[in-house]
Amino acid sequence: MGNEFKEGTLDLANFIIEDLKFTVGDNLLKCVQCGMCTSTCPGAQHSNYNPRDMIEKILKGETSIIDDEDLWYCFYCYTCHSTCPVGNSPCQANQVLRQIKISRGEADAHLRPFLGFGYSFLNNGIGGIPSNFFPEMREDIGEDWWNFKCDLDDIRENLGLGPVIPPKETIDEVSTILKQAGFEKRLEEVKRIKDNEKVEKSTE
Repeated sequence: MGNEFKEGTLDLANFIIEDLKFTVGDNLLKCVQCGMCTSTCPGAQHSNYNPRDMIEKILKGETSIIDDEDLWYCFYCYTCHSTCPVGNSPCQANQVLRQIKISRGEADAHLRPFLGFGYSFLNNGIGGIPSNFFPEMREDIGEDWWNFKCDLDDIRENLGLGPVIPPKETIDEVSTILKQAGFEKRLEEVKRIKDNEKVEKSTE
């Protein structure tokens, strides 16, 4: 984020519009509260997350929305983005709101489950499903997925496809960029907090 959001210094809607992550500009201000975003949102179907309500509060300048725990149920699937009749993007607005919490150091608990994704980018140059998710995915999706996962390298070779992991020079380049941007440092901070909490629980 180019500038840190501070209550009372910037209008919340304008702050979001000016953020680099928000690509649809003034379309945020064109929201007609039709509810298309909420009606198609998988997060809204399985939680109390409500993108229409979130946008309404943003436009009213209700900064309490930044602390709404339901924001973390957004999947970033961009369904709302693709269905909005005025070209707004609630999921991108959500990203900016989350980043405010992250910048304040108030979202570590929400970031911890994604540490594996972060280290995958850092060490492999691409995203990937962290191994700690495998047992639940195997149970939820079934053995066919697990067998596919285990045989993926052989399947790709038989199809004449290259390896999933990029070449070493690509990995080194991505890793260097992420380290220079402070990404590795942030991962280590979140991991350290997580490890300290584990130690505290074990000594209780």
